[in-house]
Amino acid sequence: LVLLGLVAFSECVVKIPLRRVKTMRKTLSGKNMPNNFLKEHPYRLSHISFRGSNLTTLPLRNIWDIFYMGIITIGTPPQEFQVVFDTASSDLWVPSIFCNSSTCSTHVRFKHRQSSTFRLTNKTFGITYGSGRMKGVVVHDTVRIGDLVSTDQPFGLSVAEYGFEGRRFDGVLGLNYPNISFSKAIPIFDKLKNEGAISEPVFAFYLSKDEQEGSVVMFGGVDHRYYKGELNWVPLIQAGDWSVHVDRITMKGEVIGCSDGCTAMVDTGSSHIQGPGRLIDNIHKLIGATPRGSKYYVSCSAVNILPSIIFTINGVNYPVPARAYILKDFTGNCYTTFKEKRVRISTDFWILGEVFLRLYFSVFDRGNDR
Repeated sequence: LVLLGLVAFSECVVKIPLRRVKTMRKTLSGKNMPNNFLKEHPYRLSHISFRGSNLTTLPLRNIWDIFYMGIITIGTPPQEFQVVFDTASSDLWVPSIFCNSSTCSTHVRFKHRQSSTFRLTNKTFGITYGSGRMKGVVVHDTVRIGDLVSTDQPFGLSVAEYGFEGRRFDGVLGLNYPNISFSKAIPIFDKLKNEGAISEPVFAFYLSKDEQEGSVVMFGGVDHRYYKGELNWVPLIQAGDWSVHVDRITMKGEVIGCSDGCTAMVDTGSSHIQGPGRLIDNIHKLIGATPRGSKYYVSCSAVNILPSIIFTINGVNYPVPARAYILKDFTGNCYTTFKEKRVRISTDFWILGEVFLRLYFSVFDRGNDR
């Protein structure tokens, strides 16, 4: 895994730029904004040669400033789905026509009878995420991520979903190691890697912030135009999970977390920075945040005066300023993006989600487990 200071990528690479659209908050506050915005702004493939490789662009759907979604296609002929590219899970799944959950009725469902390359299995599985859970069946079909094509790819079709109400994504595309796959199916990245479809076993994320466009997930290499400075490689704690060792977490020179070092997972599927409840509570006290419902709120003017919170990873400081860890909700009130992580282990465990990754370009190197 590599973290660094912001901005690009180059040879033998399939790159999927994800264009940012207005946040739900700004859509709701806009005048005469059509309800069927997504239908009126259709996804279009763009095939552009880029130093010997294909450059494929996908529009990003940004909901509440926290979700980054790209479009993949499944089946023959292809059917389009909006998915979250998630480094904390390993399974790909989308809703099936047999899913009668209220969530499924608002999402695109895969019509397997319309695909000539569809193949069914008798394997079932379930996944529990931080925001919901699903149950599904393992099937096979052709999956496309831009110009990358995986034929006879195993993936999941959900038959029941819980807790995903209000989420605009149809499904999830996991990019973690295969050993944590709940379906026990080979993840699409591993299948593409094993078949030589990508030149290097790496992928990378550039996540734009505010109203900037250009968010991108890259497969097969790194476009170095997306960052400044050097790539700071961080070894994984162990192969099989995108978790790294954090030296300490500080604010104004004082240690506020990871006093003896801790573990943090780099998670593109999480919108928050999550940690142990007692430490998150302490951070909220230090920045003067007060609870209201499930969120902690601060005065919006505090963004200009609150200090940065610094994560030191492999000897390198990664400041997270207040403008990054405080967001506005659709009512115009400001809340923090620190959240308690409920885990059954006693160790100091953190999740570095999109709040962190909007600041630092990230590269995930499966070939070197870093």
